[in-house]
Amino acid sequence: MYFSWGLLYVLSEWAVRLAMLVYVPQRRSADAARAWLVLIFLVPWVGLLLYALIGRIRYPRERLQDEAQADLRIRDVQAQMVIESGLRPPELAPQALRTSALVQRLGGFAPLGGNRVELLPDYQPAIDRLVQDIDAAKHHAHLLFYIFAPDATGRKVGDALVRAARRGVSCRVLMDALGSSAGLRHLAPELRKAGVEVIALLSVNYFRRNAARADLRNHRKLAVIDGNIGYVGSQNVVDPGFIPAYPNEELLARVVGPVVVQLQSMFLADRYQETEKRLEIPGEFLPARTSVGESPAQVLPSGPAYSYENQQTMLIDLLHEARDRVVMTTPYFVPDEPFLEAMETAALRGAEVHLVVPEHSNKLVTNWAQESHYGRLLAAGIHIHLYAPHFLHAKHVTVDRWVAVVGSVNMDIRSFALDSEVSLLVYDAKVVAAFEAVQARYFKSSREVSKEEWKRRSPFRRVAQNTARLADSLL
Repeated sequence: MYFSWGLLYVLSEWAVRLAMLVYVPQRRSADAARAWLVLIFLVPWVGLLLYALIGRIRYPRERLQDEAQADLRIRDVQAQMVIESGLRPPELAPQALRTSALVQRLGGFAPLGGNRVELLPDYQPAIDRLVQDIDAAKHHAHLLFYIFAPDATGRKVGDALVRAARRGVSCRVLMDALGSSAGLRHLAPELRKAGVEVIALLSVNYFRRNAARADLRNHRKLAVIDGNIGYVGSQNVVDPGFIPAYPNEELLARVVGPVVVQLQSMFLADRYQETEKRLEIPGEFLPARTSVGESPAQVLPSGPAYSYENQQTMLIDLLHEARDRVVMTTPYFVPDEPFLEAMETAALRGAEVHLVVPEHSNKLVTNWAQESHYGRLLAAGIHIHLYAPHFLHAKHVTVDRWVAVVGSVNMDIRSFALDSEVSLLVYDAKVVAAFEAVQARYFKSSREVSKEEWKRRSPFRRVAQNTARLADSLL
């Protein structure tokens, strides 16, 4: 009997295709299943290997247990803090009440009143403000960033932490193991030598208990100074031009007030997951809370350890609540079908829906996948603004002048499902007006895409866009 290794290989490829055709669609969205099956049918063994490594969102059991324990401890401490401080639930409009209730069920944090929120839309002044707060710290400085680089910006913040540590301030820094790999190699040793605690988040090591999958990243950006001052937004601790050509443009929110305790809780929970040390929360971490402003606010965490895709669920809810105007700013826009339908529904209901994205992207294939949705959005009457001056990395949303959302979340499948993220929701018309002033500046520096222009795009671009969209769940 004639034996052929070539025939055996072809048969093995078809065995992989047929087996994965049955297995892949189980317990996952049709979009994600489709993307993986396209890859597996084209290159079966390569696709099978990649699927085995990153195809399923498997979060280590130990991490899930640690997160549950940290969550319970933090909720107990917060409940006691609210009782002791006499804080009352803020008065919210009906639509804000509905959204805040959803957000609390998703992430566990209730809305807290009495906050003051300041927007920092300029890159270096935002870093300078953070450095000033670290220099004024009396008890602790807690920083959690996806990218903490050993460049001029990273060393500027690092030097402030060293100064603080030398005068007796407890300084702790959490860096994502992948995003901050250079910082962990070149900057972390200097910080540790000066007494700053530096911990790598989600280290990739398949032989280590509690190790993370390579593509499950902690993408959060936040800071807490003395338990009183918080920072949250899109900006990393890295030079704006760390990617050549178009430097990053960002937006951070500096918040003072009771809601800072929720950002502190996020930091402590992430630290606990990595160290597995007993979660102690001294009073200095959660100082007595009093009203310092007029803004009700609420933190929403998300990530693969949660039962739902928290950020996407929240944003879809806001789109369904919208009646007048929605402005969404994101560097990457690769959503799934429910999100697109919510945007269309808001526009068809009569709300103005604006999408602001950078004209010049730093990820070519992702940008093609993003553009593949433009025709559908334009047909629904949605305005698409291409921001030209810089790479607009800011991530924020305003709806009907009653809520603003700012955080680390991109509007794509990766941010919604795979990355650990954080958002701050602010239920205050004055804060929304401050966001709208920033958005108005975006509009002036943007080119709005027209239906006619989009119809005239080249055949090559159409093919590239539609092909890239097939891999939207992998981007």
